[in-house]
Amino acid sequence: MNEDNIYDVDKYEEVSEEKENEIKEDFIDEDKTFEKDSYVHPINDISSTPKRKKKKGNTLFKVIAIAIIAGLLGGGIGSGSVYYLLKNNIIQSSNKEVAQNPQTFSTDSEALTASEAFEKVAPAVVIVSVSGVIDYSGIVPQETEGIGSGFIINEEGYILTNYHVIEGAKEVTVTLSDGNDVKAKVVNYDENQDVAMLKISDDSVKVPGVVELGDSDALKPGEQVIAIGTPLSKEFNQTVTSGIVSAVNRTVETSSGVQLNLIQTDAAINPGNSGGPLVNTKGEVVGINNMKIASDSVEGIGFSIPINEIKDRIESLSKPILNLGVSIREISSDLSKQYNMEEGLYIVQVTEFSPAEKAGLQAGDVIVKFDGQRIKTFDELKAIRDTKNEGDVVSVEVVRNGENKTFNVQLEAKE
Repeated sequence: MNEDNIYDVDKYEEVSEEKENEIKEDFIDEDKTFEKDSYVHPINDISSTPKRKKKKGNTLFKVIAIAIIAGLLGGGIGSGSVYYLLKNNIIQSSNKEVAQNPQTFSTDSEALTASEAFEKVAPAVVIVSVSGVIDYSGIVPQETEGIGSGFIINEEGYILTNYHVIEGAKEVTVTLSDGNDVKAKVVNYDENQDVAMLKISDDSVKVPGVVELGDSDALKPGEQVIAIGTPLSKEFNQTVTSGIVSAVNRTVETSSGVQLNLIQTDAAINPGNSGGPLVNTKGEVVGINNMKIASDSVEGIGFSIPINEIKDRIESLSKPILNLGVSIREISSDLSKQYNMEEGLYIVQVTEFSPAEKAGLQAGDVIVKFDGQRIKTFDELKAIRDTKNEGDVVSVEVVRNGENKTFNVQLEAKE
């Protein structure tokens, strides 16, 4: 984290940075024709052998006889050797472990065809339609409507998608794979990581499918993948594109300056695909599609958030955002020495009527402990808060005018 930045604790975002329309969603996208060279050259015919010079008389008959005998013996020995080798190879092969992710959709017994992988995942893929208002840091708020993609992760109707798909949303409608439109609510999100959790509002709705989450750490460059989503408009829902993993662990900086660890793929990802699943050869979701390079001269470079980056956070993302009501600045060791302040989180602003104000926290306080644990960074505070539930009371120790004071803050769900 940059020590000069101010963070809104309740929005997971830097409030001193100017926002963009979307995190690289409005990239230039072009219709592409992907060509795959699958032609295999035939093996050259090398069966012809050099001719021998003919010899006269008995010598010729002796040579022919020897050749016939040698051929018969050689054939018997050769066939026996081949059988022995093949037998051993079959036995050894049967004892080999199957790779975690087969490298093709069709030739490995563990792998699915692209069509089978699609049929396994597609029932859980949804269209996310939003309407709302986005305020771009002082600029006149703009009404917005848009669509994206998402996928259902459990029978309770929780849906993973990108944050930029639902940014500023006042209303969210989800179109299920069976064609039904249902209302959904934004449960939680992390703007910096560009991930959001939705939930179908009507608990009586039976979900048409649930995805299986895979292991994105097992992905290898060259492994085949498919992307499923709704590019451009609802008329193109349930679109599937295929490609390979071009690279893993790509560090990409978003327009807001946040660096993400992403999967690079050449599977076509277009506006509206955002939030949809990237699927491996076993029909498992290994990534959340979220952006592509914007350039007339670049093709086949798209990115997905590795699912392993999200797995450990599913529980916390499935709970409402808990409102604390402060904006803070990190006081590093250097700033601590420079201004003779305690290392911790300097409160820049306290929101009116927030839990922080009700508890007695003030601008100028430096938070040094949260729930009894020593903290010095924004991420440390978030990590502790994400383990809490609505209504929980946490102790917040601050330094105020050189004295340590402790306040009890009751956390509220953010509306």
